[in-house]
Amino acid sequence: MRAIAQGLFTDETPARLIGGKDRETGRIVFPCPASTGYEPVPLSREGTVWSFTVQRYRPKTPPYAGPDAFAPWVVAYVELPGEVIVEARLDEVAFADVKIGMPVRLAPSPLDPDDADSALIPAFVPAGAAA
Repeated sequence: MRAIAQGLFTDETPARLIGGKDRETGRIVFPCPASTGYEPVPLSREGTVWSFTVQRYRPKTPPYAGPDAFAPWVVAYVELPGEVIVEARLDEVAFADVKIGMPVRLAPSPLDPDDADSALIPAFVPAGAAA
């Protein structure tokens, strides 16, 4: 698995996101900062949609490094219980079917779904009854 940035995913299968636990406060953040003040910790693979929006226009480059041909996607804020809320793409669901509280699971996805060599980004898909 080639991630869009180092330190995003664990090496296990299935992969997990890597958060950072503040060594002083215990607060967890994502991604893990490159700092001695944070300890890398694997995050839960499952969570719920906390909030979302639909990205309907191509973001500015830089920082966006995706394909020139743009297709809208769901940007979800996923609550990983007791850990952190992460921003990620939500795949395999119609825009009208996305709901706050929907159960989801981590499923890293290519930044450019049409490119077999595309780097993987954090993404979630519906889980449980929502799948």
